[in-house]
Amino acid sequence: MTEPQATVSGVLTVTPAMPSAGVPTWAGAAWVGAVDRQEAATATAVALQDAEGFRRARLLVRDGREVAGFVDVAVDAAGAVDPAELGPAVRALRATGLPAAPTGTPVGRISVVIGTRDRPDDVRHVVRSVLDSAYDDLEVVVVDNAPSTTATRDVVASFDDPRLRYVLEARPGVSRARNAGLAVASGAVVAFVDDDVVVDRLWLAALAEAYARDADVVCVTGLVPSGELRTPTQRYFDERVTWARNTDRRVFRTSAPPADLPLFPFSVGAFGTGANMSLRRSAALALGGFDVALGPGTPARAGEDPDLFTRVLFSGGALAVEPAAVVWHRHRSDRAALRSQALGYGTGLGAWVTKLVLRPRTAVAVLRRAVGALRQLGALGQGTAGAGEPVAVDTVGGWPVDDEFRQATAGLQRVELLAALGGPWRYLVGRVRRG
Repeated sequence: MTEPQATVSGVLTVTPAMPSAGVPTWAGAAWVGAVDRQEAATATAVALQDAEGFRRARLLVRDGREVAGFVDVAVDAAGAVDPAELGPAVRALRATGLPAAPTGTPVGRISVVIGTRDRPDDVRHVVRSVLDSAYDDLEVVVVDNAPSTTATRDVVASFDDPRLRYVLEARPGVSRARNAGLAVASGAVVAFVDDDVVVDRLWLAALAEAYARDADVVCVTGLVPSGELRTPTQRYFDERVTWARNTDRRVFRTSAPPADLPLFPFSVGAFGTGANMSLRRSAALALGGFDVALGPGTPARAGEDPDLFTRVLFSGGALAVEPAAVVWHRHRSDRAALRSQALGYGTGLGAWVTKLVLRPRTAVAVLRRAVGALRQLGALGQGTAGAGEPVAVDTVGGWPVDDEFRQATAGLQRVELLAALGGPWRYLVGRVRRG
């Protein structure tokens, strides 16, 4: 991500988090980028690059490397934001302060593993962003997962950078790809990102500090804000996930269960997401890596990230959520992705819970939280009316959507619930296939 820059004349020019071509056609589209609070509060003019056609902007506001929060502001026809609106908005955000200085041992090299399958253009963008990180000791491992062409290999070769290496994993599955990267990584910490992201320049530095701050931390996740909000589908996804806007720095330990998370340590979403997660390599290997019966590319479709998070916690390690470690994510924009996501989330949840129940230690913990867990599972089905008719979405982000989108969202939560009920069978099938 390119950092915002203020000129000597007081004009603040802000670049988009994830540039994309074309003018948005939906009135609710929001331009997305980041600003520094002091620069935004004192600017005499604020110009957004490539903002043609946008009426609103969502800005991630930072105090240096610390995240203060988000603001939503109007964009005029010239692609500019009124400083009279932006200034008070950023000043109203919570105060930030640097956390305690790290006292532990520096982590040294960080290996970044990017699993991908037939998305060479996305790989080019994420690799470039990682190599541009403000962190010196890094390596990047691109794992080409069951590819149908040599396009990804060609993209990796085009960089001609000694910090970058290519690994082929012929067996499909995100978990297999991540394990392949973990096996060859040379860093003490291994960070995992998806191929549809762009990392912030300070991402790796923030991860490194989180590990140095607490010696018992073996897993660190970060903030994953939406890097593009051009369509109702992208905005719909954005509103459903907590990790896109969670700016609270926390450290989770089973020795000190948080009072605000009654399902802990099975708190889906509170710990982050696999699109921005990292582990001490020694701990990841001791845990056996990712479960290859879970995740995209398996019958279970998802569930690999919460599975690993809970295994970290049950092993006695601490899990840190570090909002300063920012990775921008581009949600899929097409409406067909809505049903696919509902199926994936539901099936993955059911498969993961099945794995928990099949293990005596975690089964006891699950049963203790059974009532709350059933309520959470039942919440997936709240998209149906009392008479069983599907409820469609009429607005997204406060903006109206067309009939086609309403039809696409009708009954999605019911789809997710039914998929969750099929998760146990799919997990068992995945276990048989993993061999």
